[in-house]
Amino acid sequence: MPVTDQPAARLWTKPVPVPHRRPRRSILHRESVAGYLLLTPWLTGLAAITILPVLYSLALSFTDYNVITGELDWIGLANYERMFTADPRYWRSVQVTVVFVAVSVPLKLGLAMAVAALLNGRRRAAGTLRAMVYLPSLLGVSVALAITWRTMFDSGGAVNQVLGVFGVPDRSWATEPDTALATLILLAAWQFGGPMVIYLAAMGQIPTDYAESARLDGAGRWRILRSVTLPALSPVILLTVVMETIAAFQGFTAAFVFGDGGGGPGDATLTYTLYLYLRGFAGLEMGYASAMAWVFLVAVGALTALIFWTSRWWVHYPGGRP
Repeated sequence: MPVTDQPAARLWTKPVPVPHRRPRRSILHRESVAGYLLLTPWLTGLAAITILPVLYSLALSFTDYNVITGELDWIGLANYERMFTADPRYWRSVQVTVVFVAVSVPLKLGLAMAVAALLNGRRRAAGTLRAMVYLPSLLGVSVALAITWRTMFDSGGAVNQVLGVFGVPDRSWATEPDTALATLILLAAWQFGGPMVIYLAAMGQIPTDYAESARLDGAGRWRILRSVTLPALSPVILLTVVMETIAAFQGFTAAFVFGDGGGGPGDATLTYTLYLYLRGFAGLEMGYASAMAWVFLVAVGALTALIFWTSRWWVHYPGGRP
């Protein structure tokens, strides 16, 4: 019999329903909205406590505002003109602040690096030594600490008793114009515990292979420190330089105590923030103080940007710059 071709049977299968997937963009949008809703309390506090007062102070800097009487007169750029051309105490405060920052920050970070290098590594009672060195930093620059420090350097104080053994005549280091700022700088440098802990943690992350390879090539301790340790620590050094520089510019408490609230003796301890306080709260010139604050903000911001810009030549990141 002849064989006829039979048409192939078609197999019909019910299509499997594909689950509806929401667009990825809508999911991300909903997650972003939820995140901002959770941040609403913090954003409200940021706006009410920080942003609005900052903008309000900017407006006040163009006015002559007396807090007690409430009188508010628009005077334009008169506060800034007076600041730069007719206020010698303003430039004295700038000079004192620049000297204080330029000396105290390198001294503080240098002490922190040196002590961290001595305490780095495993040795007996290392934890106890680190805690003892860090202890002064826990006190902070409080009023009580500033008074104690001033008493130590005052006439007949502990420092004079020690120096008297070596024949140094007794003097009031904290209240004489020639030495008051130096005493203030020593107080700031004495609290090197914070950056020391940061350097200790960073030194523990440096691979020992680097130092061992350099040692096999004949490098000594100084060469290893200069060519291996410091380049490896340069990102952390950048962090501490920025943090300590900003903190030094904001120094107020110790200068207030040392100068009896007025920047004395002879304006030797008249820092910028102290003079800003004297103008705003003692002299009730809130407009002038606001102008000083904005000049201060721009100057510190510009200096911070300059530090970051110069870091391209002395900061080395593993694997290249980010």
